[in-house]
Amino acid sequence: MTNYFDFEKPLAEIEGKAEELRAMARKNAEMDIEDEARALDAKADALLKDLYKKLTPWRKCQIARHPERPHCKDYIDALFTGYMPLAGDRNFADDDAVMGGLARFDDRPVMVIGHEKGHDTESRLKHNFGMARPEGYRKAVRLMDLAERFRLPVITLIDTPGAYPGKGAEERGQSEAIARSTEKCLRIGVPVVSIVIGEGGSGGAVAFATANRVAILEHSVYSVISPEGCASILWKDAEKMREAAEALRLTAQDLLKLGVADKVIAEPLGGAHRGREETINSVGKALRAMLKEMSGMKPKKLISERRRKFLDIGSKGLAA
Repeated sequence: MTNYFDFEKPLAEIEGKAEELRAMARKNAEMDIEDEARALDAKADALLKDLYKKLTPWRKCQIARHPERPHCKDYIDALFTGYMPLAGDRNFADDDAVMGGLARFDDRPVMVIGHEKGHDTESRLKHNFGMARPEGYRKAVRLMDLAERFRLPVITLIDTPGAYPGKGAEERGQSEAIARSTEKCLRIGVPVVSIVIGEGGSGGAVAFATANRVAILEHSVYSVISPEGCASILWKDAEKMREAAEALRLTAQDLLKLGVADKVIAEPLGGAHRGREETINSVGKALRAMLKEMSGMKPKKLISERRRKFLDIGSKGLAA
């Protein structure tokens, strides 16, 4: 671990001491520090369990944004074979914030589309931190059209703070592009499965997550606006993001109650960034199960079920 949250500072100190002891032992083979290091490991494990026992919504937001959390490309590389990326919206340009193409999942041809944030400074700038421009959403519409033509299930991986709000994006019709992508998700007659793997921010997420089945990782978040943005609008103070996170009901557990999400995928203790392979495998199992649920369903049934799902969102949770 190289990135710790503020609330993990005591944990960072303990794990740092354990690593220092082991580094000293590697330099001096005569040193016997294993018992002491194991004791520190046990102390760190106990503290980790305590910290993650009851996370606040704001802390879940922080975890969802962790830079070492698996991103779209990591899932595609690990879960899909024969991935063939398709680029461009056939109108303006290609948008690196959105990646997608043909692939095989369990040897079944599918179309996979997702937001990619990048993993270091260079790649984050290239992918615009996962904030798509209009051409990204129009590329997604093109890929969904292709999927429907060849009767391929569509799998989307959501991880974005929101659509890019820049002047150029607005000039090229950002809101219209998001609306078209959302409409396309609703209308295609093939199974659509979405998983929120990190942040699900605003219409930029909805444009890919209007699906028959929506799953969300345990510490991911999905909301109409970021806590900071909400706090700036309601209280004119972005520092009230903790209160905003509480009010937005953006956690996976809240979303399951409201019917926004159909399934919560468990993460390893400490978050997906502490068990990347385990998390990716869990996502693969969830995808497998959700696609199986829709096996053999006719196009009209898929479309009507998807429409009903979104008309019913919130009714159960609000009644409770």
